Amino acid sequence: MEDGSSSRGHPLLRWRKVEGAYSHGFSLAQIQSLAAICRTLLPPPPSLDSFHSQPSLPDEVGEMMARHGRPEAVAVVRIVLKILSSRLGSLLLCGTLCIDAKWPFLHTFSQLPLHTREAILRAWSKQSGVFVPLRITFLLVKFFCLFYFFARADENSKNPAWESIGYRVDTRERGWKEERPLEKGIIETVDEDDISIRQSLLDKGVHVAEDNTIRCDVVVVGSGCGGGVAAANLAMAGLKVVVLEKGNYFSPRDYSSLEGPSMAELYEKSGLMTTVDGKFMVLAGSTVGGGSAVNWSASIRTPDHVLQEWSTEHKIKLFNSQEYHSAMDQVMTRLGITESCEREGFQNQVLRKGCERLGLKVEPVPRNSPRDHYCGSCGYGCRTGDKNGTDRTWLVDAVDNGAVILTGIKAEKFILEDSNDNSNGRHQRRKRCVGVIASSLGGKIKKKLWLEARATISAAGSLLTPPLMLSSKLENPHIGRNLRLHPVLMTWGYFPEEGSEFSGKMYEGGIITSVHHVTGTESGSGSRAVLETPLIGPASYAGLVPWVSAADFKDRMVRYGRTAHVFALVRDNGSGEVVKEGDVKYRLSQKDKESLRVGLRQALRILIAAGAAEVGTYRSDGQRMKCEGLTAEAMEEFLDSVDAVGGVRTRGEHWTTYFSAHQMGSCRMGASAGEGAVDENGQSWEAEGLFVCDGSVLPSAIGINPMITIQSTAYCISRRIAISLQKGR
Repeated sequence: MEDGSSSRGHPLLRWRKVEGAYSHGFSLAQIQSLAAICRTLLPPPPSLDSFHSQPSLPDEVGEMMARHGRPEAVAVVRIVLKILSSRLGSLLLCGTLCIDAKWPFLHTFSQLPLHTREAILRAWSKQSGVFVPLRITFLLVKFFCLFYFFARADENSKNPAWESIGYRVDTRERGWKEERPLEKGIIETVDEDDISIRQSLLDKGVHVAEDNTIRCDVVVVGSGCGGGVAAANLAMAGLKVVVLEKGNYFSPRDYSSLEGPSMAELYEKSGLMTTVDGKFMVLAGSTVGGGSAVNWSASIRTPDHVLQEWSTEHKIKLFNSQEYHSAMDQVMTRLGITESCEREGFQNQVLRKGCERLGLKVEPVPRNSPRDHYCGSCGYGCRTGDKNGTDRTWLVDAVDNGAVILTGIKAEKFILEDSNDNSNGRHQRRKRCVGVIASSLGGKIKKKLWLEARATISAAGSLLTPPLMLSSKLENPHIGRNLRLHPVLMTWGYFPEEGSEFSGKMYEGGIITSVHHVTGTESGSGSRAVLETPLIGPASYAGLVPWVSAADFKDRMVRYGRTAHVFALVRDNGSGEVVKEGDVKYRLSQKDKESLRVGLRQALRILIAAGAAEVGTYRSDGQRMKCEGLTAEAMEEFLDSVDAVGGVRTRGEHWTTYFSAHQMGSCRMGASAGEGAVDENGQSWEAEGLFVCDGSVLPSAIGINPMITIQSTAYCISRRIAISLQKGR
């Protein structure tokens, strides 16, 4: 299993490891125990191209788990698998179910019949307290086994199980106009070495000193919503800009719409990042274009009540200024925002019809794509090239004005010097940033790259900007704190195709084209929750859907294509922190849990009103209800049982997983160093010349999809930087 081995211009297709070259570190005995669990999770032959025909699958699952699972959780799994390989160990973890009246009387887990192993796994999924390691083992193996089984593809981009569940990969003709619109500004370091990188930079007009120090006006770390806008504005102001992106560059011709390899190449931690406690799965883009290259196109202006709150309670006057509103207009124009779509996909048809039947307001969602854009796989890169991420807009503007983008480059720390800022009338900063030190990832460049600049911008996102600033010895207490995640929980409804008024499959059509706002309890406070529809591929669905038996799992997968999802998103009051790369901590407030519960209940009502044959949640016990002949009393009784208890370590039998695709606030703006990590200009309170230009500067959560807010904020910050640098010439 490769980590997504695409190089320049190569489609995102391959995602497997050469058999016999595994580095997972599991022993043969552990792999045998793992194989037994996998055979239990997946239906027996001939269902879904069974596990039994794939002898290498346990090794593949072990490899993926070792590579992407949290180390402490994987360590627990290793111990459990080792114990299960012995008879006495199996007795300890599985109880009397391992005992038989016939010789050899006591069996290992792998020797038990399927129905017994199923009963054991069901028991593990409910364990808590001292036995929570068994729940962790169940969750980790279940997720990675089922995810990999439905993500893998052969040389022809096929998976036999996809036909069984009615899934088809998007193979429409690609409609791009330019093959690689950023080509003239891109340097892909995977193709460079210590000697050639110097010449490549010189060829693109970047000054490289004799000691190989790279000099420019501005260096931007990150190329997403914040970095892309900043690079464009600064380059168009006549400044020499160098952008550092640790991900790779892909254009529409490279996208395959294959879930596994696309997530491996385009997302942070291959799209498998979790919070430290495992309660949240966190999606963040990691490619040229960042989150804008893989998001779901929703392009919503910052709500007025949020702008008012930020300008008054947080004392950031920018957000209630004409400057900011003008920036939003400029961003909406550059992204080509359309206010509605010509045709809605299956899931959005369901959401709209359910709302209409209940008399609820449902609104069209503005998108950064044409009205006829009917793409259900934009989360894996838009293969038609119609979605206007920064890789198709702002970064094109940047390279057209001389900016250079280095891919496969990771910033390690900022170069800080003592400051001589003693001027009156502004905050005195003790440090001055003069650039950044970076290193190449996976290429032939062995030396560190030193980039000196008049201004340095961190646009690495809310999960990576704080660790980068802290690794540079900055100490403001707000760095890495106040993290907001827009917590999400999902519901589902099954709509049989026969006789249905809704056409299509759940993976077809625009991902988010309709939205319902669950009314807030306080006037002017915005929504209690936002209801939208997600992209969820077959592998993600398989890994996350509740598992109670192999037969039940098969039934859920066969119905995958006609299972509509509606998720509830809340503007969180709870917060978290990320002070070390990859270690995201978050605590959901009780108020947020209640808002999620309200949102879930409303989503289920909508699905029922739309005519679902069955509805349910993602709670671990497979919470579901058939709708035929449903009485009002029975529906209310079911809805009363819906809760928002999340996390594998949660006490009690039932739990669910929260999701987050929006991260904000971890280096928030503040009116002073005591109230935020950066000022209203995005400049660090500690280091002159160091700016933050991504979602981490937002004072709090927004409550809606944040792309327009992040880009508009970056527009204002970068325009101010440009004016300042032009004056300083």
